[in-house]
Amino acid sequence: MTSAVSSQWARLLKNQGTWVGSFTQMSPSGDIQQDTPSEVALTPLNEGNTMRQTIRKRPADQPPSETVLEYSSLGRGVLFCETGAFSQGSIQRSPVSEFGAELGLIHGTERLRVALIFPKQPSLGSLTLIREHLEGCEPTSRPALTVDQLLGTWAGEAETVFPDLQPPQTMATRLEIRQAGPGTVSQALTFGQSPAIQSQGQLVGPALRFDQGSQPVTVLLLPSGASTSFPTAIQPGQPFFLEIGWLINPILRQRLIRTYSPQGTWVSLTLVIERKL
Repeated sequence: MTSAVSSQWARLLKNQGTWVGSFTQMSPSGDIQQDTPSEVALTPLNEGNTMRQTIRKRPADQPPSETVLEYSSLGRGVLFCETGAFSQGSIQRSPVSEFGAELGLIHGTERLRVALIFPKQPSLGSLTLIREHLEGCEPTSRPALTVDQLLGTWAGEAETVFPDLQPPQTMATRLEIRQAGPGTVSQALTFGQSPAIQSQGQLVGPALRFDQGSQPVTVLLLPSGASTSFPTAIQPGQPFFLEIGWLINPILRQRLIRTYSPQGTWVSLTLVIERKL
């Protein structure tokens, strides 16, 4: 293994253990449709060189299901960050095939994941929120995310990793979120020394819609301090991103961003860990 590949495998190992929780199916507008209890065991074998992944689900009105996967290398569509946060999914978007990705954050004994699927169409088709904690540990109870919790100035650091395993990049981040009027939020996002990216969103139910710019974005506010961001409808020839956010406590937030080029090619994965000033 090259050192970059072995470092990716070491980051996968930060996810080992038995994760207990549930898969919550949601509509693209944020309505809960079904909640299925789950258990995902990640067990290293062969002196840590092989991973066995056992996924058990117990749907309310059907027999339980079990899926077992074993692998000794990582697919081209998956990348891990330093904390063990990861994303796996499509490496290329095509309008004629299903497109999507899973993004997962990890903090202590808890994980938060979201899976976003675009079924041969430019707008989101399905969303699954996965909330998990290590077996034997108590999960933290967090309220559903609200705009009020996000208002303020957040300063953090971003680590960007790349599918070709070139050296990661780190830079400072700053995110300012302000109330701009009834049901309206303005935000200014700065990466490193670049000029701030300004945008304004309208609150529609549990969604913030940022409609200006060449690629309109929807941010869904979800249960347990979670959020997810995705293109309202993928515009051909424009770059876009998929994101999960997690308000771990009132002043600590993580975000994970999977970025695609104007041609629909996956180019990077960025983990932001930010604190409210």
